[in-house]
Amino acid sequence: MVLVPVGESEVSISSSPTRSDDGFEMVVRKVGNVTSAMHNLEPGNRVGIRGPYGTEFPVNDVMKGEDILFIAGGIGLVPLRSAIQYVLDNRDDYGDITILYGTTEPAMRLFTDELADWRERDDIEFHETVDEADDDWDGNEGVITTLMPELDVDNESTITAVCGPPVMYKFVMLELIEMDMPHENIYLSLERNMKCGVGKCGHCQINGVYVCQDGPVFCYEEVEGLEEAIR
Repeated sequence: MVLVPVGESEVSISSSPTRSDDGFEMVVRKVGNVTSAMHNLEPGNRVGIRGPYGTEFPVNDVMKGEDILFIAGGIGLVPLRSAIQYVLDNRDDYGDITILYGTTEPAMRLFTDELADWRERDDIEFHETVDEADDDWDGNEGVITTLMPELDVDNESTITAVCGPPVMYKFVMLELIEMDMPHENIYLSLERNMKCGVGKCGHCQINGVYVCQDGPVFCYEEVEGLEEAIR
């Protein structure tokens, strides 16, 4: 076998360990040399993986026993999916669960079979929106924050997990603050262009914070304002 090095790219794990004993899922979007090479792989080809690195959404401590609000925008559902799956597979350990998901258009929706399952479940609340509807879309139309004013959540007992494109964070945070959500109850995944994963290259640095070492999941109380720097 001839090994041809192409490079490295950071990729989030998108599945929960509760779903498999011997593997995990990742979503790889074709956007550059490394990911293009991965899309050209065939079954049986090998890739090198190191990690995982960084922090995670605190499903085993802070979130346990509490209500949970998941807010996912676009590809932000990829890393949030692992936490959602874990919580749903341990449903009795948590209170009320609400999932909000928004995409730019219906064709950009991910994991559509799971979305349909979430919509049918009677033990969670699931709301979805698209920025711009097509002729076949009969759901909510508008950015993800249009779903938030109608939420009926107990702020003091709700832990919020947010992940999405940079432009989303400012407006979601403004809405959460308007809802009087305590800052210590909000967790953000400030994913950024990571390269080395060990705090050496500086690609992921935001105002002196290294996302790969200190994050990517942060409590908003600790990093208030950093979500502005990733825009």
